[in-house]
Amino acid sequence: MRVLQVSAELAPYAKTGGLADVTAALPDALRAQGVDCRVLLPGYPSVRQAVQLATALEPLLWPWGRVGRVLRGELPALPGRPSYVLDAPDAFDRPGTPYATPEGALFPDNLERFAALSHAAAWLGSGGDSAWWPDLVHAHDWHTGLACAWLALAPPRGSEALRAARSVFTIHNLAYQGLFPAIAVARLGLPAAAFQMEGLEFHGQLSCMKAGLHYANAITTVSPSYAREIQTLEQGCGLDGLLRRRAGELVGVLNGVDDRVWNPATDKLLPVRFDAQSLEGKAACKAHLQQALGLEPAPQRLLLGVVSRLVAQKGLDLVVEALGDLLGLGAQLAVLGQGDPALEAAFREAARQHPGRVSLSQGMDEAAAHRLVAGCDVLLVPSRFEPCGLTQLYGLAYGSLPLVRRVGGLADTVVDCSLEHLADDRATGFVFERFDRGDFRDALRRAIVLWSRPDEWRRVQRRAMAQRFGWDRAAEGYLAVYRRALRQ
Repeated sequence: MRVLQVSAELAPYAKTGGLADVTAALPDALRAQGVDCRVLLPGYPSVRQAVQLATALEPLLWPWGRVGRVLRGELPALPGRPSYVLDAPDAFDRPGTPYATPEGALFPDNLERFAALSHAAAWLGSGGDSAWWPDLVHAHDWHTGLACAWLALAPPRGSEALRAARSVFTIHNLAYQGLFPAIAVARLGLPAAAFQMEGLEFHGQLSCMKAGLHYANAITTVSPSYAREIQTLEQGCGLDGLLRRRAGELVGVLNGVDDRVWNPATDKLLPVRFDAQSLEGKAACKAHLQQALGLEPAPQRLLLGVVSRLVAQKGLDLVVEALGDLLGLGAQLAVLGQGDPALEAAFREAARQHPGRVSLSQGMDEAAAHRLVAGCDVLLVPSRFEPCGLTQLYGLAYGSLPLVRRVGGLADTVVDCSLEHLADDRATGFVFERFDRGDFRDALRRAIVLWSRPDEWRRVQRRAMAQRFGWDRAAEGYLAVYRRALRQ
């Protein structure tokens, strides 16, 4: 089976969140299942600098006037097989994140930029590279949703004798939908008839997310619970009706952890490596983290960690609201992230008012993230909604017990330290139900009580570290989805 994975992000070249980790780990996991999986990425400077032995395929001219080309080469992060890079310097060779300027303003031409990526995916899925023709295009999130539409409606290349590839569309976060003015439909060269309720139209706008949901042969999302939740009015973001109609093609495949990257026994980014049988190394990581962040060097204090985009979805306003409870219970807090200026300011002010107890490190540095995950005792993930979440999986692997809300993939992966779960040796973290300060505070108190019982704490740590969320299981789930899509 030949599969082309197309994504706006792939670690280590372009990363703003979990999407990049998923798309980096999945190709190798699929390859182990016998799938010939190749990737298509935008030609960001980091990608262009990394690609080796590149050969240019024929130039692409997009309906809106820009010109680009697809390079076939090899990326060091994905060795042993070709990868594709969309070489379009005017679209992708610019500073900032994949989506925004260094100051945080979204690029005004994001539609054209990611439409170009989608168009290139559909072009490859329709025979653009005569040396390799995918059976299926696997598109990730709104940035690539139009690839599914082009493959279904008007493939950029092909013939009646050779059909276009089938498509699978994965929702990583339904809240980000890629909405643009309706006039863009004609500018992109899409059939005018596609702009309707049973197509690309969403409340008078073009929805790139809906393009994937409507036209893909199969749909996945990144946890079983989220697959159910997005079919409800509460979490469907206005697309719940479409998702219910396509429930037969919608599957939740739980994300995995790449243990080549996230493994405390081999992690070269840590000051001391450790495993479940040598937790002294974790204590050393905590001491190193406290010193590096200017926190009080107090091994007896419970150290809570946050590694996250600082946005409302992640529920971090609840952490700000409950900061007095947290400090009153004797805990420390270390925050690593960036995002909403109001949240950044709130954590900055907390660090100023409570030196030695609260720290804020702005930005998303990979090495700092590894050290914080390894050094904290509890990882906070109190999300309003959470498609899957990878942070809590990293916390489990590093014995940093996750404190999460029972929602989406968090509900699928963390077992609360209730009395019955402790008795059954199933507990792996702390789970609360309602998104309010009271429920969150109660979960914090359970963590403090368990922390005061070192033998029980270490037992739960070891149980957490024994959990296995490998990409091999996820790859098996995707392979089953691919097979169904190809049978249609």
